Parts: sequence; C-alpha cells; structure tokens
Amino acid sequence: MNEALDSLTGWFFGLPYVVHTVGGVAVLVLVGVLLNLFVKRRVISLLSSVAGRTSQQWDDIVLRHGVLDRLAQAVPALVVYFGIAWVPGLGESLTQIIANVAMAWLALAVTLAAGALLRAGTAIYETWPVARDRPIKGFVQVAQIAVYILGAIFVISALMARSPVVLLTGFGAMTAILLLVFRDTILSLVASVQLTTLDMVRVGDWIEMPQYDADGDVVDIALHTIRVQNWDKTITTIPTHKLISESFRNWRGMQDSGGRRIKRSINIDAGSVRFLKDEEVEKFTRFTLLREYIHRKRDELAAYNAALDGPETANVNLRRLTNLGTFRAYLWNYLQNHPQIHRGMTLLVRQLQPGEKGIPIEIYCFTSTTEWAAYEGIQADIFDHVLAQCGEFGLSVFQAPSGTDVAALRRPD
Repeated sequence: MNEALDSLTGWFFGLPYVVHTVGGVAVLVLVGVLLNLFVKRRVISLLSSVAGRTSQQWDDIVLRHGVLDRLAQAVPALVVYFGIAWVPGLGESLTQIIANVAMAWLALAVTLAAGALLRAGTAIYETWPVARDRPIKGFVQVAQIAVYILGAIFVISALMARSPVVLLTGFGAMTAILLLVFRDTILSLVASVQLTTLDMVRVGDWIEMPQYDADGDVVDIALHTIRVQNWDKTITTIPTHKLISESFRNWRGMQDSGGRRIKRSINIDAGSVRFLKDEEVEKFTRFTLLREYIHRKRDELAAYNAALDGPETANVNLRRLTNLGTFRAYLWNYLQNHPQIHRGMTLLVRQLQPGEKGIPIEIYCFTSTTEWAAYEGIQADIFDHVLAQCGEFGLSVFQAPSGTDVAALRRPD
C-alpha cells in the first residue's frame, strides 16, 4: 500500500510543472463552484423552508428579493482569494492579479446583496400601515445610488490594488461635474424630503396636474418620478421635483372630509319671473317643504305692508311673494331634507348675476359620500327633480333656440 502511494506521488511530482499549475487552478475553481451550489441548494433552501413555516413576512420578502442568492456569489470569490496563493507556478504577479479580481468579485457580490437588502427593506416597510402616509421609496433609492457608487469604488480599488481613500479623494476634485451629472437626482431628493415632511402626496391620492395631463390616482412615488394612473387607465409620469416647483391639486382633503361638493346652476328665463297670485300662495301652503316658509313670509309681509301709509297703497309699494323666491326656498328645504346631502357642510341655493342666458340659480352643497359613481347619481337625481319642478312655480328654464324652434316660427298656425 505504501509502495503504491509512493509511486503515485512520485508520478504526480514527476509531471511537468505547468500541469501542477493548471490542476491547482482547476481544483480551486471546482471547490468554489461546489461550495456555491451547496450554499444555494442546501443552505438557502433550508432557510427558505424555515421562513415558509414562520408567521412573519419579512423573512419571505428578504428571500424573495434574492439577498442570500447574491451573498452566495461571494463564496467562490472567497475560495479563489484565499486559495490562489496555494497554487504552484503562477508567479507573484499573476497571483496578485487573480487575488485582485477575486476581491473585486467579492465587492460586487456584497454591493448587489446590499442593494437587494434595501429593496427588501422597502417592501417590508410597505406592508406597514404607516407606509401609506410616509413613503420612503425615494430615500431608499438615494441609499441604493450611494451603495452602488461605493461598491463601484471598492471594485475599482480592488482591481487597481489601491486604497479606496485615494479614489474618494479624487472624487472631491470632481464635485462640480458630479453636481451637474446628478442634478436631477439632487432636485428629486430635496423634493422627496419636502413631499414626505409636509405630507403633500401619498400613494392612493387623487391629484390633478393639467400641465402634464395628469388626473387620477398616485400609484407609485419614487425618487425621480411619480406615476399617476388617470381615469382612462393611462399612466402619466411626472418628475418628482415638479410637484414642488409647480402647482397641483390634491383631492385627499375632499376624500377625508366625507363630503363631495355639488356646485351647479340652472338658468331661469327672466320673462317667467313674476309675483304669486293669492290662489298660488294658497296652493303652496299644501307643499310640505313650503308650508312653514309660506306662513312665515305671510306674517312678515303682512306686518310690513300694514305699516305703509294709507289703506289704498298701490301694489308697487307692497312686498309680495315671487315665484322665483318661493322656488329657491323650496330647493333649500328639499336639499336640507335630502338623505344623501351632508348636514354638516355648507348648503346654499343662491341667485347669481343675471345675463344673456337668463338668471342662474346655483345649488351649492355636499353629498354624504365621496365615491364617484354614487356622487354623480345623487347630483343627477337632484337636478332631474329641480328641472321637473320648475313648471310647478310657473318658471321656464332658459335654453338657446334650436332648429325646431326656428321651424315652428315658420308654420302658419
């Protein structure tokens, strides 16, 4: 047995020296590959199995973002770095070059793992309720840029066999160039800090920015851009710093208030406005929504008119009810008793400046829901009722003459 081992040893050392070198490199590479496969298929698989049994989400997120997979790439680099000195026949210079490449490989693997860890941290943070109010994606992207820059410095330093401090010192002289290159990044970072600190925009907010054709929900807040999904399902991308330098509308206040404003008017034909006759006043006392108003106005007008001089005062001097004023009182009471109008917010039925299109009567109130479809339904139902009730008060809705109106003028009858 000893004789066979001595024979084999003598045969190996009797081979040419280059065979020893190639064999040593091959063994080194083989060990690195095998250790890499072992870590991936055994260690990481075991950790994945353990993470799948826990109730926590963070471990699953870390594994999903490939943090351990990227760290596993450092294993072959460590094997080559520490084992290359044992390979015979390479020479000092070649050994140093291979060690430098292995160290650069190690720095690259650690940098990629750190970037993946930052992304995993962002995903973990987004599972918390506070993430909706305080997004940190922009800050994490700045941290990723810093990590990648430092990683690049370490990789270059390893390849050049120089201290990273030397490269960092050189960057100091390139500050002006760096400021120019990273101008948008710096602006976006400052904007992200202001947006987060002042709570100006959150994911899920409905914003309007007409200059960028943006009108919809914010779906992503990143360092450089904010993505808005418009109501037609298109996506608008807005530079983050533009939300600081330009104006935009955020509808979050409306959504948080619990009420959505209705501000719409109808135009009344001025020729249909007149005083009410006694029989019409009596008719309106039978309207539940007008009964209290009619009685109160009757007493008020009677007291005023009685104070005028002379029993035969001309009608022009008397105060009388009008159909338009009574109609406004009816609309206010109608909205006040509407089950889907918010009671705690402003409610007005006002007359605007008369013009060439008649007398605008504006309804200003808030619905008790902010949901879009429900809001539009409530608004439409209210104005259906308003338009249909105009005739009850002897009022006509103004509209421009149509072709049918012109044709009617030409008929003999």
